Amino acid sequence: MNIPLLQKIDRWVGVPLCFLLTLGRSVFGRPLPPGLAAARRILFIKLAEQGSTVLAGAAIARAVQMAGRQNVFFIAFEENRFILDLLQLIPEENVITICRNSAPRLASTTWQAMRRMRRLKLDAAVDLEFFSRGSAIVACLSGARVRVGFHAFFGAGPYRGDLMTHRLLYNPHLHASAMFQVLAEALTCDPATLPTLHFAPPAAAHVLPPFAPRPEETEALRAMLPAGPLILLNPNASDLLPLRRWPGARYVELARRLLAQFPEAHVGFTGAPEEAQETARLVREVNSERCICLGGRTTLRQLMVLYTLAEILVTNDSGPAHFAALTPIHVITLFGPEAPALFAARTPRHEAIWAGLACSPCVNAYNNRQSPCRDNVCMQQITVEQVFQEVCRIYAQRRSAA
Repeated sequence: MNIPLLQKIDRWVGVPLCFLLTLGRSVFGRPLPPGLAAARRILFIKLAEQGSTVLAGAAIARAVQMAGRQNVFFIAFEENRFILDLLQLIPEENVITICRNSAPRLASTTWQAMRRMRRLKLDAAVDLEFFSRGSAIVACLSGARVRVGFHAFFGAGPYRGDLMTHRLLYNPHLHASAMFQVLAEALTCDPATLPTLHFAPPAAAHVLPPFAPRPEETEALRAMLPAGPLILLNPNASDLLPLRRWPGARYVELARRLLAQFPEAHVGFTGAPEEAQETARLVREVNSERCICLGGRTTLRQLMVLYTLAEILVTNDSGPAHFAALTPIHVITLFGPEAPALFAARTPRHEAIWAGLACSPCVNAYNNRQSPCRDNVCMQQITVEQVFQEVCRIYAQRRSAA
């Protein structure tokens, strides 16, 4: 099931459902008991985007401090559970998944997830989606008495009813990882005082445990790769926001220039299995024996191992930038419709390139991360020369340090 269809379902089905559930809550809802009670079982809701799940790691860690590792749960689309298992912040059996491959599977797995959540007797649900109606509905039907999430006060965001007990304002000036931590911290707040918060946002990012491949995994990947330094290019972006793509022809030109500049190095193009054909086409255009196609040839875990063996990753603003932040590789992310101040990978080994046009960022929480733009000039403004010079600078630093 494609992303545009899910967005339409979220709007045309989600809005009336949120209204009806809000009406039901106003008639039949039970008020929260006075005072603050410790949440013993906490559920996080983040259905889409693996990269954002990495950014939620600090919030999950805070919940683990509050309730214990065994008592923190997470619900996500099935294809997004990989990163949760990789982070190992909660037990694998505490991850609840929904399959969105087809409408019948979406309906059946959602029903199964709801039944499991009700059996867990959850105390609190934290909705990490910005203004998704689907996640608000999941929170409402989860059975949790306490529900934390963003609320559209005075129309400051898309309508999704009044389903949260702890209603927060979305702060567009905080990095997404900090905003997620604020949501988790709101579990300790008296809902009568919200949306006013009496604590400052986290000053620094929570350090997530680095990815450590097993020796046999490293050796298996080495066998796939040529000897020598490796620079990776990820020319694709998720179908959630195709506007984030830098033109493929520029990745081809960048690869040619890097191969000419560094005769000892190889360039590898990466991509998901569904992107393998396009990735292979770009590699053929580079037309060099030192340019290899890795698109569709690795699992997500193998991709993480690959990052531990490479020097630099150049990528569009997408999940791989955040996965790579868990490894020693240096990441260069190309931003356009979204701002690095809000969504950059949380690692000291990261550089963002952003044109910062007057219309950018055009995608935000208030428009459900959709845009009327049909010509991503913001990405086209990023030149091959800019990216090439940044790669050369970082490559020289890393080789010198090595």
